[in-house]
Parts: sequence; C-alpha cells; structure tokens
Amino acid sequence: MGNLLYTIAVILIICWAIGFFVFNLGYLIHLLIIIAIISILFRLIRGR
Repeated sequence: MGNLLYTIAVILIICWAIGFFVFNLGYLIHLLIIIAIISILFRLIRGR
C-alpha cells in the first residue's frame, strides 16, 4: 500500500510540473501538488 501511495505522489508531481509549465491551469495544478506532498508526508510519517 505504501509503494502505491509513493507511486501516486510521483505521478501527481509529474502531472503538476507538466501542467504548470505547459498548460497553466491555475488552481487545479496547485491542488495536485498539495495532494502529492500530503501523500509523500503520509508515507514518511508511517515510516515505510
């Protein structure tokens, strides 16, 4: 389960970077990066 969260976080960060530099979709981009950061922090806190 932890590996899946990490994979999703990485995908969200990549989507954020693509959207930020290519499409500039505003609030949606920031929502993606916040979700990715929360997923990474959740994984680090659990220690797995």
